[in-house]
Amino acid sequence: MKKSIALKQIVFIGLLSLGLVGLSHNSFAGETPSKSGAKQYFVNLKNGDVVSNPIKIIFGLSGMGVAPAGVAKANTGHHHLFIDRPALGKGEDGKDQYQDNIPADEKHIHFGGGQTETTITLSPGKHTLQLVLADENHIPHNPPVASEVITITVK
Repeated sequence: MKKSIALKQIVFIGLLSLGLVGLSHNSFAGETPSKSGAKQYFVNLKNGDVVSNPIKIIFGLSGMGVAPAGVAKANTGHHHLFIDRPALGKGEDGKDQYQDNIPADEKHIHFGGGQTETTITLSPGKHTLQLVLADENHIPHNPPVASEVITITVK
């Protein structure tokens, strides 16, 4: 009898742990579903590029469409550019809290008008960039649709 109870406890704890891992994995995403296989990427930049100001950035998206902020339409979102910050899900304090929305500041640039490119100026040196797609309320989809983080050098 004791072995049966112990085994049930081990199974329960194992299942609970898996559930918590699953919950924490997308704790940086909202409730708006993304389309399976959707990808976001930089069209004209790649990791390691050396660039000059002004820097033109073209946003790529496949498997979903672009819609302005405030427009609720299935399988769409709008772009956000993360500059010099950890990757989505690796927030500056070790986690992202974007169930409310992505902040708008110098590290989080919003393209709520549905823009698919921008031109920016960065100080000379190395910088990291990441694109993140978000729903009409600036909340990342679930699962998130985001580019890889790339590092560029501005000369």
